[in-house]
Amino acid sequence: MRWKSVPIATEESINALANKLTVPKVIAKLLAQRGITSFEQAKIFFRPEWLQLHDPFLMKDMQAAVARIVKAIDQQEKVMIYGDYDVDGTTSVALVTSYFKDKINYLTPYIPDRYKEGYGISMSGIDAAKEKGITLIIALDCGIKAHKQVIYAAEIGIDFIICDHHLPSEILPPAVAVLDPKRPDCGYPFKELCGCGIGFKLIQAVQIHLNLPPKALTTYLDLVATAIAADIVPMEGENRTLTFLGLQQFHENPRIGLQFFLKTLKKPIKVTDLVFVIAPRINAAGRMDHGLSAVELLMTDNLELALPKARSIDFFNTERRSTDERITVEALQQIVLNEETTCFSTVVFHPSWHKGVIGIVASRLIETYYRPTVVLTESEGVLSGSVRSISGFDVYQALEACSEFMIQFGGHKYAAGLTLKLEQLTGFKQCFEAYAKAHLLPEQLHPNYSYDLEVDFDALTPKLYRIINQMAPFGPKNMRPVFVTHLCKDAGGTRAVGKKDNHLKLEIIDAGGAGFQGIAFGMAQHLIQIKNQQPFSLLYTLEENEYNGTVSLQLKVKDLVFAP
Repeated sequence: MRWKSVPIATEESINALANKLTVPKVIAKLLAQRGITSFEQAKIFFRPEWLQLHDPFLMKDMQAAVARIVKAIDQQEKVMIYGDYDVDGTTSVALVTSYFKDKINYLTPYIPDRYKEGYGISMSGIDAAKEKGITLIIALDCGIKAHKQVIYAAEIGIDFIICDHHLPSEILPPAVAVLDPKRPDCGYPFKELCGCGIGFKLIQAVQIHLNLPPKALTTYLDLVATAIAADIVPMEGENRTLTFLGLQQFHENPRIGLQFFLKTLKKPIKVTDLVFVIAPRINAAGRMDHGLSAVELLMTDNLELALPKARSIDFFNTERRSTDERITVEALQQIVLNEETTCFSTVVFHPSWHKGVIGIVASRLIETYYRPTVVLTESEGVLSGSVRSISGFDVYQALEACSEFMIQFGGHKYAAGLTLKLEQLTGFKQCFEAYAKAHLLPEQLHPNYSYDLEVDFDALTPKLYRIINQMAPFGPKNMRPVFVTHLCKDAGGTRAVGKKDNHLKLEIIDAGGAGFQGIAFGMAQHLIQIKNQQPFSLLYTLEENEYNGTVSLQLKVKDLVFAP
């Protein structure tokens, strides 16, 4: 079985928690799995509030950062707000620029060009600051390893404040302040903030220093929630509080720049809406055009200005989607034509593929061929690629083993980027495949799932669903509960649905005869076995389905395995 259960607490502690909270035992088990074992912990979990946010001055270098910013305000210096071109970076720049626009007379937001400058702080970005007479750069979601750039900036009279959440090297850049909870010497209680989260802590500290009302910053929390959701950081502790409050802001007073994208969504807005509706559109600006257009949209407070910008970004997202879909088809064809369907890795290349979407394509290919994947295109006379991995396989180590066939590479365990020469491609491909073949374990060659509890269908009540929804916002470390039910059988109405009849609409019963409906996307290949009454196990989440005005609970199936 490729499903693994999450450890649960003792029966005694579960019963005690269920009694204290007057909730079903299933909910008590789910809470215990998330480390919630007392009434007070449950209260904090179910009712996140502003008072749960930590003092920003607990972060190392925060005092120095605020002092430098206050100096810039007092001396009317010119300041650049510099951020990466992804969602975390653009929301960070929009947040910090919006906050300081009435405090600093000359303020310039800056997003590097994805293709000309690449990721992080660029020398050309610093030169652009120098030309404008800027004396302070606040870097967001980047800069933790920008030693040369910070030294260069200091030499030409520009100070840096770095707000980053990536792992630092042993030696930090010589900036005026380096705000990063992952610094070994930083005692900040929560280590998993995203870049925009750290930007928020910076403006929170300035707000406190200036004796301004802290809760006035609530207006920025929709940006923070979007960044947290898009960057897939743990949805616990301060991240969960910020997201909870940010979703409230979306519901009560969403920023004008995002209203165009929200009008088709059901209220209340959920984390999945941020991940699958808002984030791709913000990202599309940096992939297909320029990240600065996303910043401008997020900052605008004029509906007439926002509408054309939003429509333009929506167009870029449509273009991005059709581009990555086309390239995915071409890459899948290439794998078949090259007779590489049974390989341990995927390495595909075409010089015309759009550099802005090859990372997305790599992830899509893994949905078909579950293995480490590299997608390459030609850029600036060299091959440029995005790498995506699978659970448990360290793709960074794989690239290190193949470093002789690359110009450079960088990244982490599950995602990376690389450049190589055309003449190095064959050697790289052979080396990467050999490493994958030698290091992939048999159990890593298919997706593995974790689940919370095994239940019978009669436990899946509307009350259970309502309480589960109160456990939101969901994300890593607080995922929507996943259930397993064994010995399911067709109740007679299971059928194939969808334009291509490739999905399953389930009408089933469990071993005790309790019935339920469900949807299993992309699993119509199982229909014949199900109709033949072969028993199976289901892995699923619980959701609401609305059809012809009727709302009912249904199973959203993640995996299906037939009994041996």
